[in-house]
Amino acid sequence: MPIYAYRCPHCELEFDKLVRADTVVTCPRCGAADVAKQVALTAPQGKSKAIVARARAQAAKEGHFSHYSAAERAKVR
Repeated sequence: MPIYAYRCPHCELEFDKLVRADTVVTCPRCGAADVAKQVALTAPQGKSKAIVARARAQAAKEGHFSHYSAAERAKVR
């Protein structure tokens, strides 16, 4: 079940709700049923140097070197 962001046009409340496909969403403040689904940003995929370093270290432990350059492979082995 996905979480969607909604906005009530009557009381201007913005809220998130975990819904099923057949769920009728109503505003938790005023009870209005004509709420508008909002476009929400997805969680960003981590690309920090620390995350990449941890992923590469784990791959090296497991013996996966396909995403390393030739120079990097020589340093790891």
